[in-house]
Amino acid sequence: MSDTYDVVIIGGGPGGYNCAIRAGQLGLKTAIIEKRGVLGGTCLNVGCIPSKALLHASELFDEANHSFAGLGIKTGKVELDLKQMMSQKDEAVKGLTQGVEFLMKKNKVDYIKGFGKITGKGKVEVDGKTLETKNIVIATGSEPSTLPNIEIDEERVVTNTGAIALKEVPKKLILIGAGVIGLELGSVWSRLGSDVTVVEYLDRIMPGADNEVAKEAQRIFKKQGLDFRLGQKVTGVEKLKSKLKLFMEPAKGGDEEVLEADAVIVAVGRRPYTEGLGLETVGVKLDKRGFVETDHFKAADGVWAVGDCIHGPMLAHKAEDDGAAVAELIAGKAGHVDYNLVPSVVYTNPEIAWVGKTEEQLKEAGIEYKKGKFPFQANSRARTNHETLGFVKILADAKTDQILGAHMVGVGVGEMIHEICVAMEFGAASEDVARTSHAHPTLSEAVRQAAMGVEGWTMQM
Repeated sequence: MSDTYDVVIIGGGPGGYNCAIRAGQLGLKTAIIEKRGVLGGTCLNVGCIPSKALLHASELFDEANHSFAGLGIKTGKVELDLKQMMSQKDEAVKGLTQGVEFLMKKNKVDYIKGFGKITGKGKVEVDGKTLETKNIVIATGSEPSTLPNIEIDEERVVTNTGAIALKEVPKKLILIGAGVIGLELGSVWSRLGSDVTVVEYLDRIMPGADNEVAKEAQRIFKKQGLDFRLGQKVTGVEKLKSKLKLFMEPAKGGDEEVLEADAVIVAVGRRPYTEGLGLETVGVKLDKRGFVETDHFKAADGVWAVGDCIHGPMLAHKAEDDGAAVAELIAGKAGHVDYNLVPSVVYTNPEIAWVGKTEEQLKEAGIEYKKGKFPFQANSRARTNHETLGFVKILADAKTDQILGAHMVGVGVGEMIHEICVAMEFGAASEDVARTSHAHPTLSEAVRQAAMGVEGWTMQM
């Protein structure tokens, strides 16, 4: 294995391994370093993939218990085999991480296990061995944030890592944080039998989402059994022999309240992982929140950064696009990512998805816009499937009709959002989507109907 490279990537998550694949495709001699001992990063190992495996399994469990009879499907008693549910989750993770390792070999990328540290310009040290390279890519991702006076043990007080590996269903579960990660994990355990209370500092759930969507989602989750305690500041968690005590007080001031639980999930966001990388040896600067400062992905001469450790949406698919763009820039090609067109999806049931600007952002910017909205209650496929919760909303410029954003709540909207992503990539007007034939009956007709609604000619209401 040669010690001299065109590109050395520190971090084997979605940003890193996609950068490595693209660099290999472009003929660049590439090495990727990963300290975890397995590729895939947080996403494949303890994030996106295992959580989706549990979301899918728990949804089927919930449907078998509550929906099958109404569809004319009789079953015997449905029981939970949590050990097997965790096992199938682990198998999915194993298969995908092995697949990424195969892609390294296929694209002639050297995979090096260990902790990579920059020791100077064009030099990266891994367990005492120095690699020389023309370009260094920092793709170290992020780690869970926590709160003061909370000791994470990943057994009873857990982050996403422990929340996907609980050994039994907690009777009472408290979720700190009403963001994407928390709501997904909370919904898993709620479907499996936990009594879930969501404690959130803000006075709303899903900060960053369109407010109308957030309100609709909260209404749905509440009917599903989640209890929301908004505007509450968590001040600590006390571990007793058989119980946990969570202490909280109103964010705006007030009396302390104590909640008891069997498990607590801390999901208060993520922070960039940049510790101990030797960034100072090459002049890489961090902002006050720990993000690597970059100019079009460039952090210093011969040093690039991608994914969660730089600004932009902290999403795996954004990191993938960053990684490919940097590989292309290193190869002398154009590389660009439009963060306004990176979709967000919450994989609850129903799903929540959005792309572009929210109504609140457009109002704040003083942009005049028109809105089209269509409920799944009026969609024929949703009615026949008994999946009528939610709606599709499309926002378009009042003068040009160019689509500025789309916001959806409903079954399958995580797939449907991409129609709008493509439309926005090409600068489409809402009329372009409205006049594009959609197969009937499909859930995606709701997207077309919402686009029709922008100009007031919805057909199915």
